[in-house]
Amino acid sequence: SRRWPLFIDPQGQANKWVKNMERDHALDVVKLTDKDFLRSLENAVRFGKPCLLENVAEELDPALEPILLQQTFKQAGSTVIKLGDSVIPYHDDFKFYITTKLPNPHYTPEVSTKVTLVNFTLSPGGLEDQLLGIVVAEERPDLEEAKNALIISNAKMKQELKGIEDKILYRLSNSEGNPVDDVDLIATLQASKAKSQEIQAKVADAEQTELEIDETRSKYIPVATRTQLLFFCTTDLANIDPMYQYSLEWFITIFLNSITNAETSENLQERIVNINDYFTFSLYSNVCRSLFEKHKLLFSFLLCVRILMNDNKINMDEWRHLIAGGTTTPQKLPNPASEWMTEKVWSDILTLPSLKAFAKFAEEFPEHAEGFKTVFDSQEPHKEPLPGHWDPDLDDFQKLLVLKCIRADKITNSMQDFVSSHLGQRFIEPQTAELSLVYRDSSPVSPLIFILSQGTDPAADLYKFAEEMKFLKKLSAISLGQGQGPRAEAMMRQAMDRGRWVFFQNCHLSPSWMPALERLIEQIDIDKVHRDFRLWLTSMPSPKFPVPILQNGSKMTIEPPRGIKANQLKSFTGFNDEFLEGNAKPDVFKYLLFSLCVFHGVTLERRKFGALGFNIPYEFTDGDLRICISQLGMFLEEYQDIPFKVLKYTAGHINYGGRVTDDWDRRCIMNILNDFYCPEVLSSEYKFSESGIYHQLTPDANHKTYMEYIRSLPINDTPEMFGLHDNANITFALNETFQLLGGILALQPKSSKGAGRSREEVVEETSKGIMKHVPPPLPLTEVMEKYPVKYEESMNTVLVQEVIRYNRLLTVVHSSLKDLLKALKGLVVMSQALETMFNSLYNNTVPELWAAKAYPSLKPLASWVADLVARVQFIQDWIDNGIPSVFWISGFFFPQAFLTGTLQNYARRAVISIDIINFDFKVMRESAAELTKRPENGCYIWGLFLEGARWDMDVFELAESKAKELYTDMPVMWLIPTANRKQPESGIYVCPVYKTLTRAGTLSTTGHSTNYVVAVEVPSGRPQFHWIKRGVALLCALNY
Repeated sequence: SRRWPLFIDPQGQANKWVKNMERDHALDVVKLTDKDFLRSLENAVRFGKPCLLENVAEELDPALEPILLQQTFKQAGSTVIKLGDSVIPYHDDFKFYITTKLPNPHYTPEVSTKVTLVNFTLSPGGLEDQLLGIVVAEERPDLEEAKNALIISNAKMKQELKGIEDKILYRLSNSEGNPVDDVDLIATLQASKAKSQEIQAKVADAEQTELEIDETRSKYIPVATRTQLLFFCTTDLANIDPMYQYSLEWFITIFLNSITNAETSENLQERIVNINDYFTFSLYSNVCRSLFEKHKLLFSFLLCVRILMNDNKINMDEWRHLIAGGTTTPQKLPNPASEWMTEKVWSDILTLPSLKAFAKFAEEFPEHAEGFKTVFDSQEPHKEPLPGHWDPDLDDFQKLLVLKCIRADKITNSMQDFVSSHLGQRFIEPQTAELSLVYRDSSPVSPLIFILSQGTDPAADLYKFAEEMKFLKKLSAISLGQGQGPRAEAMMRQAMDRGRWVFFQNCHLSPSWMPALERLIEQIDIDKVHRDFRLWLTSMPSPKFPVPILQNGSKMTIEPPRGIKANQLKSFTGFNDEFLEGNAKPDVFKYLLFSLCVFHGVTLERRKFGALGFNIPYEFTDGDLRICISQLGMFLEEYQDIPFKVLKYTAGHINYGGRVTDDWDRRCIMNILNDFYCPEVLSSEYKFSESGIYHQLTPDANHKTYMEYIRSLPINDTPEMFGLHDNANITFALNETFQLLGGILALQPKSSKGAGRSREEVVEETSKGIMKHVPPPLPLTEVMEKYPVKYEESMNTVLVQEVIRYNRLLTVVHSSLKDLLKALKGLVVMSQALETMFNSLYNNTVPELWAAKAYPSLKPLASWVADLVARVQFIQDWIDNGIPSVFWISGFFFPQAFLTGTLQNYARRAVISIDIINFDFKVMRESAAELTKRPENGCYIWGLFLEGARWDMDVFELAESKAKELYTDMPVMWLIPTANRKQPESGIYVCPVYKTLTRAGTLSTTGHSTNYVVAVEVPSGRPQFHWIKRGVALLCALNY
C-alpha cells in the first residue's frame, strides 16, 4: 500500500509485532504526548529509521499531515519534506507505523483517506490458535519444541534444495561444448540427486511427524475454545461500564496460573475438564473484584450462557426473546383468566408461540390455567413445576422464558438457580475484594485502582491497611483536581526512588492530566524502580480514564452498604459512649440521634424503589448525616426547649433538601422527616414502623447496647419500613430484572444469525411492518380550514398544534424507514444515525431518531408503534367527528396545552382573568362511553393509571393496592374551572400526574419537570402523608 498503516490494536498485538519486526533497524517509538515528539520524528525521516507512533486517539496531530500525505519535493537534486517550519532531507528507508488502543474508534473520512486502516483486533480463531500454543507448550513442552524444531529444519532443508537447484542451473549455463563430457557437471548432478532424495525422504518424515503432533495438539482444542469464549465475555463488559477493561496479558497470566494449579490427571479428558473448571472459576473471581454488585450476576449468567451456546444447547431465537422481548404475535387470542392475569402478562404469552418449542403454548394455556395460577401466586414461582406436559418438555432455559412472561420479578432468582445448576453454586456467591489479596497480585508497575460509586470513600480502609503493612508513615496522598498534576508527578517520582506508596484520589476530576499519568506509569522501569513502590488510584466510572492503566492495573469496586441495617452499623461504628453522653440533654440527644440515623438509612434505601421512592435518585452522603448530627448537638445545647421547627428546617430544607430539585420529592422528604423529628420519638415505646422491628431504646442504653440492637436487625428491609406497599418489592425486582436484561442486550455481538435469518432480514421485515401500520402525516391545511382560530373555542388551536407536532414525528418515521430500507439494499450510504436506528429496530427499542421528535415514552418498539397509531386515530376522530365529549388525556402530544385551553375557554366565557382560575376535580361514576355530551364548563378526561394505590368504586375513594397489582385504571375525571378556589383541608390527596413511569424529566422554567402534567385532587379517607410516603401518582402511559 502507498499509505502508512494505522493499526486498530486494543490488545497491543500490532505494537508487539512492529517492535519485533523492526528491532534490528533501531525503531523509534513515540507518542503524541511526548515533549520532543516532532524532533524524534524528524530524526527518523532524516536517517531513514522506522518510527512507531503509539496510542493515538480519534484525531491525529495536524503536524503529521506532510508525512501521511508523503508531500516530498526535490530541492538541489535531493528529496526533501517540510515538517513543521523546517525543510529536512527525506530518506527512502523511512517507515511509519501508527497504533491505537481504542477498541472501536470512529475515524473521520479525512483521517481514513490518509492512512491504511488495519484491523488488528483479536478474532476468535486467531486467539484460539494462540491459546492452543500456550496450553500445549505448558502441558506437552516436548511436542511444542518438536513442532518448532520441525518448522526450522523443514525451512533449512528446503533452502538446501534451492541451493542445489541454483548450482545446477549455474553449471548448465556456464558449461562449454557437450554437457555429457563435462565431468564436473555430472558429478554435481549425481551429488545433488542423492542429496535431494535424502531431503525429500526427510521432508516426508517430518510431515508425518507434524501430522502426529497436530493430532495430539488437537485434543487440547476444548481448552482453547473455552478460554477464547471467556476472553470475549470479559472484553464485552466494557460496553456496560467504561472501567471494565481487561488486557490479553492479564488474561493469559490467569490462564497460565490455572494450567499450573489445576488438578493433574493421567486421563487427558479429565485433565481438560479440570483445567476448564479451574480457569472458569479463577477468571470469575478475578473479574468479580472489579465489578459492581449489580453486574456480578450478569457476568456469571453471561459466562454460563456463552458456554452453553458453544455446545449448541441454547436456541438463538429463544435467547433473543429473553433479552429483547417478543416482537411478533402469531395469533390474537382472548385472555382466558382475566381475574388474575393482567393484559401485559397475556400479551407477553401471546408472543411465545413464534418460537418453535412454544408453538401450542398460548392455545393450550386455558387447559392449564389453574396450574399457571399456582405459579403466579407462589412465593417462589421459579421453583414451582410447570403444569401438564410443559414441565418435562421444556429445559431450564425455556422455563426462564415462561417465568419472564408470568412473574418477571423473579427472573434474577431464577437466573441464579440456572447458573448454579450449570456452573455450580460458587458462581453466584459473593466474592469479596480484600485489600491484602489484591495487594499480593500487584507490582510496582501495575497500579491498584478503586472504582468508586456515589457516597463511598476507600481512604479510611487504605490507611488501615497501610498501618497493618507498616506503611502508614510512607504513604503520601493527594486529591487530584485543577493544578494538582505537577505536584502529583513530583510526589510519584520521589516515591518511586524511595519505595513509598502514593495515593491519588478522584482521578475523574482531572481528565486533562490523565494522559500524563498514563505516560508516567508506562515509563516506570521495573529494573530501576524500588520494589516497595505502589500507586493507588481512586476514580468514579469515567470514559476519560486511560484504558491502558485499567487493563494493566488491579481493579476493585467500592460500594456503599446496602440496607438500613448496614447503614446503621456504618453510622454507629463511628460513635462512642463519650459522644453519646457528651450533650447537655443526653437522653433527648440519643433518641434524636438514633432517629436521625434511621431517617438517613430510609432516604438512602428508598432510592432502590425507583420512582416510587423519589422521582430523581439523589446521592445523599454521610456528610449530610454528619452535619445534621453536629447541628442537633449544637441546637440542643443552645435552646431551653427542643427546637423541632429549626431542626426540621435545617435537615429537610438545607442539608438533605439542598440536593432535592423536584418539588414533589421535597414534599415527600419533609413528610418522612416528620416521623423522625417529632416529640413522639422521645420515648422508649416509639416504633418507627407498624411492625415495630425498628424502635427506640431505653434512655440508659450505651454504645454497646445500640450496636447489639443494630446487629440483631434483619438484613433485608420490608417496604413497610419506608411507608410503601408490599408491591413496591415487585416494582424493585422488575426494575432490577430489566436493568439486567438491558445490560446483557448491550453486550450482544453485532453479527449473528438467529435460526437462519440474518439481522438484515429481521430489520427489513420490522421496518416494512411499521411502515404499513403507521399512517401518513395528517393534512394540515384542511384541519386549519375546518377548525380556524376562534376567540371562544381554544380547542381548535390545541388541535392544530397537536396535528403539527404529530406530523413532525410521522414524517421522520416514514422518511427514516425509507432511507433505512434503501441503505440495506445498498442504494444509499448507511450513516451513523441509520446504523444506530438499525440496531434499535433489531433490539425492539425505539430509535433515538424518532424519540427525539416524539413525546416521552418507555414502551418497547412494538407497543410504541401501536400506541402511536392509537394516538393518531384519536386526533383523526376529532378531525372527522368534531370536538370529543371525553378527552383521552394520554393521546395528547402536549397535554399541558389542552389544560390551558380548557381554562382559557372558561375565562373568556365568564370574562374573568385566567390567573385566578383553578381546577376543581370530580371523579365520575359513568364510564367514558356513557358520557356522550361535553360538560357546560371544563372537560372530562380518561386514560390515566394509578401507581401505588387503587380506586375503590364502592367506597368511591383511594384504597390500598391488591397484591401483585402494580397499576390500576383511574375512572373518568371531570376538571371544573373555578375562580378564586380554596383547596380543601382534608378528605383529598393532591396527586401529581406524570407522562411516564420514570416521573423524572428535565427541570423546566416552571420549576416542574418536563414529565409532570398537573396535580389533581383525589378523594381519600386517609390523611395525605399516608399516600405521599406510598409514592402514589397518576400516569398517562405505562411501559408496555
